Amino acid sequence: MDQESHSAAELRARLSLVVEEGPRQLATFAAWVLDNYQEVAFRSLRSTARAAKVNQNSAVRLAKALGYSGYDSFRSDIQSALREGVVPYSARARALAESAGAGTLQALRDASNTNMAAAFSPEMHVTLTACAEALVKARRIYCIGVRSCYSVAHYFCYVGAMAFANVIHTPTEPGAIMDMMSDAGEDDIVIAITYAHYSCEVVSGVNIARECGARIIAITDSMASPIACGAWHVVPLPMHGPHFMPTLSPAFAIIELLLSEMVLRAPGAEQRVHAFEERIKRFGGYVSTDEPASA
Repeated sequence: MDQESHSAAELRARLSLVVEEGPRQLATFAAWVLDNYQEVAFRSLRSTARAAKVNQNSAVRLAKALGYSGYDSFRSDIQSALREGVVPYSARARALAESAGAGTLQALRDASNTNMAAAFSPEMHVTLTACAEALVKARRIYCIGVRSCYSVAHYFCYVGAMAFANVIHTPTEPGAIMDMMSDAGEDDIVIAITYAHYSCEVVSGVNIARECGARIIAITDSMASPIACGAWHVVPLPMHGPHFMPTLSPAFAIIELLLSEMVLRAPGAEQRVHAFEERIKRFGGYVSTDEPASA
C-alpha cells in the first residue's frame, strides 16, 4: 500500500493515469473526478457516486487504486488540493480578458445555469430545510461577511429582520464582528459567508463563535474552507465560471431560498413583514405611484 496522502500534483497525475490505463468504469469515474473536485469535496460517498452515476464500490475501488486505504482519505486529499489551487483574482481577470469573444457570453451563460442548478438541487433543499427549522427557533441569528460577501450577509439580515425578531443586523464597524461573536451562545446560530481567498475577519469570527458554543452555518466554496471545519452545516457555494471575481449570484439565490424556508416555518412572519411595510409607508419611505384623484 502506498502512502496515505498525496500532493495535489501527484493526486492529479495518478487520476490521469487511471483515466489512460485503468479499467473502463474506473477510468470514467476518474475523469469525472478530475473535472469535479468541488463535488467530491462537498459530498458524501453515496452522494458523490450518485452524482457521477457510478456505484459506491467503484468510488472505493478508485480510492484504493490511487493508494488510499479508504474513500475518506481520498476525499481529504481532494479537499487539500482545492485549498492549494486557489487562483488569484488577477489571474482570473487576465484569463477572461484573453478569452474575450463570442465564446465568453456562452461560457458565462453555461456557468450561470450550472451554478443555479446546484443552488436549486434536491441536496441543497435538504440542507436549507434543516437550517431553516433551527434558525426560526434560535435565540439570535447572526450573519457575517466582509468585502464582496458583505452584500450577501447584509441582504440576509435586512430582509430577515423584517420577518424575524431574532435576526441581528450585520456588523459594519471595524472590530464589530469580534465584539458581536464574543457575545454569542449555545442558543444562537451564526451564518458565515466567505470563499477563497478567505477573509480573516470572518474566519476569526467563526472561531470565536464556535468557542462560545454557537452553531455555525458555513456558506462557502469548499469543504477545505477554514470555516467548514466543525461547522454545524456546510452550505456548498457553487461559483463555477470564467468571471474575474467568483460569482455571487448563487449565494443570493441560496439566501432567498433559506429565507423562504424560514417563512414557511414561522406563522408570525407575515404579520411582521406587513407591520414593517406599513411603517415605511407611513413615514414616506416609499415613493407613491398612485394616480391623484380627479377633482
